[in-house]
Amino acid sequence: MNLIDILQVVVSVVIIAFIILQERSSSSGAIFGGGGGGGFYQRRRGTEKIFFIGTIIMTIIFGLLALLNLFLNN
Repeated sequence: MNLIDILQVVVSVVIIAFIILQERSSSSGAIFGGGGGGGFYQRRRGTEKIFFIGTIIMTIIFGLLALLNLFLNN
């Protein structure tokens, strides 16, 4: 395994952790569709916002690492 492969594994574990933590921070009613009058759009605050933005950033990093791995191995 080279460095890019190891970084992809680490980033994927971080993405999974962020997604799990996002699900835990939301209420169980929101998971099953019962929003409680808030509609579909919801403003994120505090740690929920950090996990949301972190998930997006880590997903972009994962995609860039996958492209880099593709181009360097061919």
